[in-house]
This record gives sequence, structure tokens and C-alpha cells, in this order.
Amino acid sequence: MVDGIDPWDELERTHLETATEWISSGAPVYRMRKPDVPAMHLVSYFVVLDEERGVLLLVAHRKAGLWLPTGGHVEPGETPWAAVERECREELGISALASTITGRRPFFLTVTRTRGQGEHTDVSLWYVVSAAVDSIVSYDEEEFTAIRWLTPEQVLGEPLNSLDPHMHRFTRKLASAAS
Repeated sequence: MVDGIDPWDELERTHLETATEWISSGAPVYRMRKPDVPAMHLVSYFVVLDEERGVLLLVAHRKAGLWLPTGGHVEPGETPWAAVERECREELGISALASTITGRRPFFLTVTRTRGQGEHTDVSLWYVVSAAVDSIVSYDEEEFTAIRWLTPEQVLGEPLNSLDPHMHRFTRKLASAAS
């Protein structure tokens, strides 16, 4: 699941080691009960990229109060890519099309402690999905208050405390892979 991810930096290398140990331990990887059982569980993030325009989609997540990539928890028995396909339909109303840059494999991995009620640790596999800006005509308004398309430079110009804490690192890694 995580073997093909080439770490971008020392933090991602550490997160990959943590995830590999966790998976190898035989601990449950799927969330069994919302929001925090077990205390560490698997998430599939997917960053939507309009490859022609070079812009990324971020969503204003109601519960987190941050601009995040889309995605969600991997359900029991579901593969992480199947979670991307399901969440893509549920959250954006589009089919998941793997990016030509990354394919269907996870591109980035993070291990992050969530904030707020029901704190837990998300082991997040980050995928890149390709979609044109004009193909997204609606989004899950129960989960998100807004969506924004940003260039990588605009993402990097956003204050980190308004984004997923790893968004700048992901954006740098993606920009490097795309060049």
C-alpha cells in the first residue's frame, strides 16, 4: 500500500516508517466507529488537478475549519483507491480519473493528529485526480462551505494555518513531479 511512495522529505520518510510499522503490526486500519475508533485509521485524500490549467482544487471543510483536499475515511474492506472513487462521486459528483503524473498509486503520505472533538490520528494516502475546472459543477454542501481552484504558487502563498498542515509540502512535491 505504501511501498511505492518516494518520500519527498525527512518528515514524509518518518511518516512512511510510522505507517509501515502500524500496518505491519496487524492493528486495525479501518475506522469502525465515528469519529475516533480505532484511534489511528486510514484516510484517502485526493487532490483534484486540472492538468491543462495547472490548478488544484481545495475545499473549505466545515468540521475542520480548514482548506483541504477532498477525500475521506477508507471503509472496512475497501481499497484506498476505491475510497477515492467513492468520495469523488459523493463529494464532487464526478468519476475519479487518475492523474497522468501519478497514476492510481498514492503519491504522498502523512500521519496527522486531528483537531477538535474526537481527536484521532489519520494515516492519509494522498492521490492526484485529474479533472477540468468546468467539470465540477457541484459539491457536497453539507461537508464543504466553498471550493477554490488555486495555482501551486497560490497554495504556497496561503497561510499554513488555513490549510491541511502538509498542504505546502504536498504542493512542492507535486510541482517537482510535474516539471
